[in-house]
Amino acid sequence: MKEYLKKVVNQEDLTLEEMKQAAEVMFQEETSDIAIGGFLSALSSKGETSDEIAGLVHVIREKSTLQLPQDIADALDNCGTGGDGSQSFNISTTSAFVIAGAGITVAKHGNRSVSSKTGSADVLEHLGVSLNFSPEQTQEILKENGIAFLFAPHVHPAMKRVMQVRKNLGIPTIFNLIGPLTNPIELSTQLLGTYRRDSLDIMANALNKLGRKRALVLNGAGYMDEASLAGENHLVLLDRGELLPFTLTPEEVGLSTIDNEQIKGGDAKENAAILRRVLEGETGPYRDTVIMNAGLAIFANGKAGTVQEGVDFARESIDSGAALTKLDQLITYSQKISQEV
Repeated sequence: MKEYLKKVVNQEDLTLEEMKQAAEVMFQEETSDIAIGGFLSALSSKGETSDEIAGLVHVIREKSTLQLPQDIADALDNCGTGGDGSQSFNISTTSAFVIAGAGITVAKHGNRSVSSKTGSADVLEHLGVSLNFSPEQTQEILKENGIAFLFAPHVHPAMKRVMQVRKNLGIPTIFNLIGPLTNPIELSTQLLGTYRRDSLDIMANALNKLGRKRALVLNGAGYMDEASLAGENHLVLLDRGELLPFTLTPEEVGLSTIDNEQIKGGDAKENAAILRRVLEGETGPYRDTVIMNAGLAIFANGKAGTVQEGVDFARESIDSGAALTKLDQLITYSQKISQEV
């Protein structure tokens, strides 16, 4: 670790292979918390590169307990980094069912609340979705229902090694960026929201190094890690190795401007109720925000040729009842496996 720490302190970037080696050392029990903390702090001070992010993610994914066969066709994730401080309702979690209702397989990766009031796991658990799918059950529900939830602490037990160090440091580190990248399933496409607008190209390049064929990285108006209806959103499309930056306003896809204050959420009970109401067809700011985010994911996946077409697919997914059906079937499956235990 000393070798890599010295390079980073000297403002030298690590190669992808060097970061892999550093990460392997970092997760070893004999590595001191002081060494890990010093390394993470130095990385943060220098500024993380796409190679360093991809190298760390490679190691975390290799250590995952969820290793599925490579036959989950065109699976997508739409997880964000968190950390935007917006206190919004669970936009990406709600959007995931809309995306699945549009016919795209969704491997939804997430956790309990860290920087927000309510994490995806908290909301789904309140709705009756199990957080304890085995690898075999995850594979089955992905094939049968087209959407499953991957609870990060269960699929990444190695992360426990650095949790206390991160907590003691009390500053954002590389781990605040990589959550959405660590999905253990070999995703072909992805929608990734980041709270850091300066990281759009870095994250898109990291996704490319991790093998995504197509992905969309965004930072919303108000620096949200979701697409926002409050104004101009900044995005980078990764399409087979090429990075294409663009901006998008709600008006460009037929949606009204809405202040971010109007999409605030609450605790798990309140956010679960919002999620279900949106999927049941309630109109308003919550629905329109979900339609925009789901539409972007459908475009990122390639099912839609334009963002507008993606928005139209998302609207139809809700209005047809397909999105709600995906949620209800996941709840039913969860009840089934709980009865079998």
